[in-house]
Amino acid sequence: MPFIEADREGDVLWLTLNRPDRLNAVHLQMRDELWTMFDLIRLDPTVRAVVIRGAGERAFSAGADILEFGTAPSYLAARDARLQRDLWGRMSMLPVPLVAAIQGFAYGAGLEMSMYCDLRVASEDARFALPEVTLGYIPSAGGTQTVPRHIARSDALLMATSGEPFDAARALEAGLVHAVVARADLESTARGWAQRLATLPAEAVRATKRAVIEGIDLPLAHALRVERAIAASVGSPS
Repeated sequence: MPFIEADREGDVLWLTLNRPDRLNAVHLQMRDELWTMFDLIRLDPTVRAVVIRGAGERAFSAGADILEFGTAPSYLAARDARLQRDLWGRMSMLPVPLVAAIQGFAYGAGLEMSMYCDLRVASEDARFALPEVTLGYIPSAGGTQTVPRHIARSDALLMATSGEPFDAARALEAGLVHAVVARADLESTARGWAQRLATLPAEAVRATKRAVIEGIDLPLAHALRVERAIAASVGSPS
């Protein structure tokens, strides 16, 4: 069985993290399959939106699989494997809009993965945490950088330095997710959002996302020049 299941619904691609027995923890093979899928998505102009979800009832993803920690031949080998396939960098630059449908645990790399998505809907039972510090290391899938870009720095520091989890209501209030729905409505809500995105002019959607990504960390004057250049490339009025 693949650890990433891909199902196509028209112009929408569903990616399912498929390790429910391990709470969809991300291990090396899942990383490789995600990398392959993101590469295919990047090259496929017919995919107009992507939904990412977790298999089973208990988790979106509980984070990195701690059973793999220390199993690489050396620290340098482990580091090189991650650098050669920068999964999170690849995900952060995808031009296609991404929707996360989050149930149960979204811990560590699971939470961090959702931060690279453009829209996030959670069920009422969802729980969010960056527990890495309690295990003696730091969030390393971008959590120290992406979470503070979505929520207040004080809340981000609370999560990252204490490992304290947020329930769905608190996550919504903080800005980690855009909506909280009943568990029975999670998939249909994500589907509705993705289908709506897929009906919009694809070139304009991709260009808009690109403008946000490329300009967000630039000084305003520089970012506005980036926006004007991208707008001109798709024929938008200045």
